[in-house]
This record gives sequence, C-alpha cells and structure tokens, in this order.
Amino acid sequence: MGGPVSFRPKPGSIPESPGVYRFKDAEGRVVYVGKAKSLRQRLNSYFADFAGLHPRTQTMLTTAVGVDWTVVGTEVEALQLEYSWIKEYDPRFNVKYRDDKSYPYLAVTMAEEFPRVQVLRGAKRKGTRYFGPYSHAWAIRETVDLLLRVFPIRSCSGGVFKRAAQIGRPCLLGYIDKCSAPCVGRVTAEEHRELADDFCEFMAGNTGRFVKRLEREMREAAVAQEYERAARLRDDVQALQRAMEKQAVVLGDNTDCDVVALAEDPLEAAVQVFYVRGGRIRGQRGWVVDKVDEGAPGELVEQFLLQMYGDAAAEALPREVLVPVLPPDAEAVTELLGEYRGARVEIRVPQRGDKRSLMETVERNAVESLKQHKLRRASDLTARSRALQEVADALDLDQVPLRIECYDVSHMQGTDVVASMVVFEDGLARKSEYRRFSVRSTEGDVASIYEVISRRFKRYLEERSAVGELDAPPETDPAGGPGEDLRTPGIDPETGKPRKFAYPPNLVVVDGGPAQAAAARRALDELGVDDVAVCGLAKRLEEVWLPGDDLPVILARSSEALYLLQRVRDEAHRFAITYHRSKRSKSVKESALDEVPGLGPARRQALIKHFGSVKRLREATAAQICEVPGIGPSTAETIVSALKGQNP
Repeated sequence: MGGPVSFRPKPGSIPESPGVYRFKDAEGRVVYVGKAKSLRQRLNSYFADFAGLHPRTQTMLTTAVGVDWTVVGTEVEALQLEYSWIKEYDPRFNVKYRDDKSYPYLAVTMAEEFPRVQVLRGAKRKGTRYFGPYSHAWAIRETVDLLLRVFPIRSCSGGVFKRAAQIGRPCLLGYIDKCSAPCVGRVTAEEHRELADDFCEFMAGNTGRFVKRLEREMREAAVAQEYERAARLRDDVQALQRAMEKQAVVLGDNTDCDVVALAEDPLEAAVQVFYVRGGRIRGQRGWVVDKVDEGAPGELVEQFLLQMYGDAAAEALPREVLVPVLPPDAEAVTELLGEYRGARVEIRVPQRGDKRSLMETVERNAVESLKQHKLRRASDLTARSRALQEVADALDLDQVPLRIECYDVSHMQGTDVVASMVVFEDGLARKSEYRRFSVRSTEGDVASIYEVISRRFKRYLEERSAVGELDAPPETDPAGGPGEDLRTPGIDPETGKPRKFAYPPNLVVVDGGPAQAAAARRALDELGVDDVAVCGLAKRLEEVWLPGDDLPVILARSSEALYLLQRVRDEAHRFAITYHRSKRSKSVKESALDEVPGLGPARRQALIKHFGSVKRLREATAAQICEVPGIGPSTAETIVSALKGQNP
C-alpha cells in the first residue's frame, strides 16, 4: 500500500457541502465512517499533516486504500446517514459502545391476545412495552409481585397458559387473586387488555389516579359496611405505595429525562445513564467504550446519543436529556432526536439545583463503573500474561518484565519537587514496595529523573554489597551439592525480612519522552547496572520511547501492553501528586507560622489542630486564639499582628 498519499482526492474535487464519508480497505470493507459540515475541510485534515494525527487515525489511514463520500442537504441528514452506515458496515475504527452487563427490563407483551408481564433481556421485540432497565431482575419481580394485587394480569408462560385452558383450572396465581385467569374465561380478552393498559400506565408514571381511585372505593366500601372489601382495597393501596417507594423520588412529578454522565481516560470511557420518569429513577444502564481518537467529551456524547436512541421506540425518548457537555452539533442532534420522538427533545447541561445534584450522582457512578471495569481487566490472569508478553516483544526484552518500576516527578513551578516509585509484579500493584523521594535537584524533570534513578540503584548496590552478593562466591551446602546458593537475594540474613531497594526490576518506566528515558539510562550506565531495561511513556500520544532511539515504539491503542504501561504510569502519577500535595500543604502551614516570634513547633501544631487551617487562624481574634492550650494573651496578640502583616 502506498499510504494515504496514494488515494488523496484531487484538489478541488471534494465539495464544501455537508455530507458523510467512508474509508475503505483493500478488500472493499468500510473501516471508518464520519460526517462533516464541510466535506472538503474535514477530508483535507486527514491528508494535510499525517505526522500530527492521532496514532489510531494514522493506523486507519494506512489501512485504507480509498475514500468516497455522499453529499446531503443538512447536518441532520448527515447525522442520520452516518448512523445508518455505522449500523450497516460496523466499521472497525468507529467508536462502539458495549454494555458492561446485560440489563433486565420489565416487559408487557401487548401484541399478544392476552398480554403477559415478564422479565426480558437482550434485543427488544416489536409490539412489547418495555420499562427500565433495572439493575437487578429481583427488583423487577418484587415490583410485579406488588402490582399484581391491583392489576392481576397474566404472568405465566405460553405452555402453562395453554395447559390451564385445556384442563379448565387456573394456576396458583389465579387462586390467590394475583391473576385474573383469562385462561379459564374469568375475564374476557378486552377486560384483560384494560388491566394490562392500566398496568403500563402505572409503570409509565401516571400513578396518582390509581391510588385515588382505590382510596375512593375503599371509603365507599367502608360506608356500605363492606369491611372485608375495604380491607382488601386498603392493602391494594399500600401495595401501590410500596411499589412507588421502591423508586426514589428525585425531581418533580412531571419530570421525564435521561441523565447521561461520562468518565474517561486516554484509552477508554464509561457512560452511565439514569432514566427518570415521573420524577422517579426508573432504571440505570452503563456502557464501556474503547476510544478511537482524542476527541472531546462532546463528540463522545454525540456518538452515544445517536447510538442509544437510533433504534429506540418513540415513547422511550424523554422530553429532556441532561448531559455533562453539549455535543458539537447540538442543534442538529436535538432536531434529529425530535424526529425520532415525534415531539420536541431538549438537550442541556444542568447548572444548579436537583438536576445538577443528580448529574453528580450519575458521574460518580460512571467513575466507579470505569474503575470496576479496569479492576476486572487487571485481575484477568490471561490478560496480564498477554500484556507482559506484548511488552517484552515490543521492547525486545530477553524475558517478560515480571517486576516493573515506574517513576514520576511532581512539583509546582519548580518548588517542593518530589518523585514516586511504584512497583508492579506480575502485572499487579505491589503497594508495600512503593517509595517516595524528596528531590534535591531544581534543574527540571530530566535532572530529577537522573537523581532519583541514581539514588534508587545506589541503594540497591549498597544492599547487595552489605551481604556480599557483589563479587562474592555463593554460599553452598556441601550436602546440597555445588551451585546451590543458600543466600536469598533481597532478604536480610539476620532478621529474615526483605530489605528496601534490594530487588532489581526487569523494566524501569519513566513518565516522559526521550529526554527522561535517556537520563534514566545514563544513571544506570554510570552505576554499572546493565541488566535493567528502560523506557519512557509520553502522555500526549502514549508513545513508548527507548533510550537512544530516534523514533518511538507505537503500541496499538487496544493492546494489553499499552493498557498495562498506562496503568503503571497513572499509578506513579497519583502517588507522586499525593505526596507533593501533602508536602506543599505542610510547607504552607509551617512557613506562615514560622514568622511568628516565640512560637515553637508544639504550639504551632496545637494552633493548626484547633483551627484546622492557617486561613481560619488568620480570621480568628486574640480571644479565640487564647482558647488554645498553651497560648496566652500576649502570644495571641503577637500571632494576630504577625499573621495580619502577611499576605494570605
């Protein structure tokens, strides 16, 4: 293949109209579908600067051998055609949302002569009313069990229904009044359908009229001294109220909306949706998606809305969709969803109030969903083994890196410089081996990496030298035969405990590009450590840099190797920034009170403990400061005057 230059359209041949384009590979398969307000501007961006494109986009262009396009009249038509083509061709480079689980729905088969209520999963069927999705099937069954007292519609399978009709005797539910028993003719098909319609209306959120009707009938029965019937109606009212309580009331009774939230990292994104109908959370659903480029969150939201509502029934679309950010073509998406629903749909970002609070709840669920997805993936032994082997192959290592150490530097404009060392063994974090460093160098990240690597491996060599592991013959047991070393590397022979920095890694990963990787290699070479591999992982494009190489190693975005290296790097970054924040906070507190004459460490600590922060201490009066044990009136006045003379 000649690359993207070989099939670049001729200048001026691409129209400026809105439209949809398709990239195809050598076998004619569509590998990517996209839309554009201006086809000329969008397609030219693919061929103008190949080196500046995202690695996933570069892979797509080198896979493709041609591109064609279709001109449409409006952006809405472009959205519709893009969605249709993605469904038809299933392009490998387009974003694909997949459920993080198969969610159950409460379904009523309205297309049957005698509608049946049941729990269904998977693809939706024509002629069936769906409610949900719910987190658990048992939650649906509990709700149905309560509602069958008031709406005794059929819930049995076709075989049970047919058998009951043949023998002329209903099943157990018919005897305990949780089914109207249409199988034996207790109600007609029309009467049973009315019950099913009422059941669906209640589930759709129109609950008030049913409760009021039952309460009215209960009072009428009591006036007529039909106390047993009144008691049954009272129990029916309580059953409806319990069913309503199972779904938390969060917004106004007339509120119908879907709340969409995102949590993402450079490789994946998690989407969570809460379905609110009649002011109540009726269900929840989640997706996890592999990101194919560095698109903004708004683009992810747009793609998600199109895929989520593209095949949905009109009644499944709410009046309002709350999103974390608006899609780039918000007006076009709004118009398209309105066409799907047959009525206006509003897409907006909640700013305050109950809807904003609910959005924050959904966002927390999205963050947790992404976290759990990563934990499940990390705990997969097969995936971990594949990741380690892929790292070894990509970096040309002699063996798989069973122990990986990653280093990251954190600072604030060159002050309070710290570094972290995190350890992964067999692809899992070994937190007991984590270390942190206060960096002495102030000459930038490269010098800091050099210092930290030097300090770490000097300690390693010192630990080995302390027990004679360097340049010493092995200690052998004569009975055990030659070559059997009694010393255990990394274990103190006197205490039997592991020594710090005693175990060397197979691979050192530094957060950064070629300069940081070269600094780490130089530090190891100067110490004579030549059996440890080094690489750098750059954040922007997730490139892997080897010392001395002019070009980076590009790992596939979906590879387990990149996922492992990214997780190691992110953990090092988290550990470093946590230490930096604690150190910076401590230095801020100490520096502010260090200026107060006559105030020792014990009383400084007592003041911070009493007021919680220097800011609150600045706002306190001398009388309030005197309440701290050990602080007298004169010292309090000194503290007030000293702190007021400082800049906050």
